[in-house]
Amino acid sequence: MAFLPVKREEFEGQPDFVMISADAYVDHPSFGHAIISRLVESLGYTICIVPQPVKDEDYREFGAPKYAFLVSSGVVDSMVDNYTVALRRRTVDEYSEGGVPGRRPDRAVTVYTKALKRLFPTVPVWIGGIEPSLRRFAHYDYWADKVLPSILVDSGADLLLYGMGEKVVKDLTDRLAKGIPAKAIKDVKGTAYLSSYDDLSQKLKEAMRTGDALVCPSYEEVSRDKRSYCKAFNMQSQNCDAFSSKVLLQKNGDKYVVQNLPQLPMSVDEMDRVYALPYERTYHPMYVKGVPAITEVKYSLTSVRGCYGACSYCAITYHQGRIVQKRSKESILREAKIFVKDKHFKGYIHDVGGPTANFRDPACQKQLKAGVCKNRQCIGYDPCPNLKVDHEEYLDILRELRALEGVKKVFIRSGIRFDYVMMDKSSPFLQELVDHHVSGQLKVAPEHSQDNVLKLMNKPPFRVYKAFKVRYDQLNREAGKKQYLVPYLISSHPGCRLEDAIKLAEYLKSVHYNPEQVQDFYPTPSTKSTCMYYTGLNPDTMEEVFVPKTKEEKQMQRALLQFNIPQNYAIVKKALLLSHREDLIGYGAKCLIPPYPPKPVKAKK
Repeated sequence: MAFLPVKREEFEGQPDFVMISADAYVDHPSFGHAIISRLVESLGYTICIVPQPVKDEDYREFGAPKYAFLVSSGVVDSMVDNYTVALRRRTVDEYSEGGVPGRRPDRAVTVYTKALKRLFPTVPVWIGGIEPSLRRFAHYDYWADKVLPSILVDSGADLLLYGMGEKVVKDLTDRLAKGIPAKAIKDVKGTAYLSSYDDLSQKLKEAMRTGDALVCPSYEEVSRDKRSYCKAFNMQSQNCDAFSSKVLLQKNGDKYVVQNLPQLPMSVDEMDRVYALPYERTYHPMYVKGVPAITEVKYSLTSVRGCYGACSYCAITYHQGRIVQKRSKESILREAKIFVKDKHFKGYIHDVGGPTANFRDPACQKQLKAGVCKNRQCIGYDPCPNLKVDHEEYLDILRELRALEGVKKVFIRSGIRFDYVMMDKSSPFLQELVDHHVSGQLKVAPEHSQDNVLKLMNKPPFRVYKAFKVRYDQLNREAGKKQYLVPYLISSHPGCRLEDAIKLAEYLKSVHYNPEQVQDFYPTPSTKSTCMYYTGLNPDTMEEVFVPKTKEEKQMQRALLQFNIPQNYAIVKKALLLSHREDLIGYGAKCLIPPYPPKPVKAKK
């Protein structure tokens, strides 16, 4: 096995880098720690991995690296991974051995970095991945229920790598190769760091004076004034693009967080090289009980990164960017042929996609020259007329994949944008999707039925989903297939009142759909929806937004979407009475619940 070293006896001498990860070590290109570590190795540097350290001895496994420690919370923010939206501890951690929770500390990046700074005070620590990327500025933290400073302040890290890290790591190692000390590197795109005003470069001070570098409202300002929080959020969300952004600063205490310009999108060749690195494509053999997260991705293909969907509640835009980046068809087919040679492969490719499976190119031609529009979204409630709609290349890839010898089925399980499908009037994409690529159920994300809520989510008007459902059902009938449409739904999103939840429940009743799962809105750092949740303001208009926050209010909205579950009866009835919707209590075809609670089912003796 050619896994990277995880024990001292597997490596001689001093490594150039040591990767600390909150995920178990899975050497697969769906895991950020594997991609970055394999990339570092490909650049001629040595790297060792310490997954899920607990004791001081774990951090000391390889001693001090020559250049820096690299720290990641893993694929998921550690707080999201550890807690449900109701703030209950999760009972399963898919990214740990056997799915057993408890190996990942809360605020993992901060915990790991503080431990490293205590044990190795002179060694630089570079943090990256989703957790620090979304916390690079002062941000509302749902778990603490307050605004926290930048993770650079809390952790004491020397450098923060935001967004996707491959080009950043390449530029950092290029500086090291030139003899620049790791602690002195402050000018790489895609990084952020802390600095006193006196230590800022004269060039940056001049840029601040002329407006070529922007200064956000400070941590102290955004903590006490919600309009300042919205202003800072807008400045940050509008400066994530490599072509149109400016250097951004925010004062946190007596120091400034300095965000350098974002990295350029990866080219097709760069993406291909990343996915051609020599991954073992499974979890390390030290995990006797396995790592559950590998199951869905082991035979899945990442075809794209980035997303211009810009759903308000999603962090992908802020982390991966709005410009879609793709792998070549040849690269994707090469990886699929690796599957076929695997003795455990049963002929089923589980997914071909990314954040949005059927986005393949930038939204329009100008994005790779002028960048994305700051004050206009590409798609969503009000799509841009310049949006390029094309499924041809994606269809070509799918056709060649399913023609490979040894491949029985190619499924698409990552997000399909149904509104994008409906814009492509002449494409056979939906027909081929129904004929070849649905595994019994097609999951899509209308999220709600009420346009006032969908507009705040930046999702398409509900009529678009209804038209898609009609067409999808029609194609399945014609094909003689029973493939169900499973809509993802969010309860208690900012802007959603009780009457909106009731109207969604009425729609579900009308189409005879009983959702098994409903996602209560989860305020995660740095999304627009979280900004609305915390401030009660729409940052686009500064108008007030209703926010369901009380425990009972959220319970009612969630229960309404599963009104048919007996244990939800009492709270659904309370919601209907509060809203004066007694017409929905009874035995009529449109009623949600009967006038009396269902009798409990007696257990069989």
